[in-house]
Amino acid sequence: MVYEVKFTPSADRTLNRLDLQDQRRIILRVEELAVNPRPPGVKKLAGPGDLWRIRVGDYRVIYQINDDILLVLIVTVGHRGDVYR
Repeated sequence: MVYEVKFTPSADRTLNRLDLQDQRRIILRVEELAVNPRPPGVKKLAGPGDLWRIRVGDYRVIYQINDDILLVLIVTVGHRGDVYR
């Protein structure tokens, strides 16, 4: 099963503001989520909603998994100190 990966508009804007090297690293990790949305090292976040987190260097990618329609929705991309606020 291959999942479709989509970005929210705000996550896409944030990603586009990063330098190219960081963008490439994040995009590579996000593309891997299409094959395995729960890779080793992924963390389920506490609190409301079904949110997951992967680490990409100093950045964090927060996303939702919808197994019914095979969709991974990237909700937030940000620096580790800012992404949880």
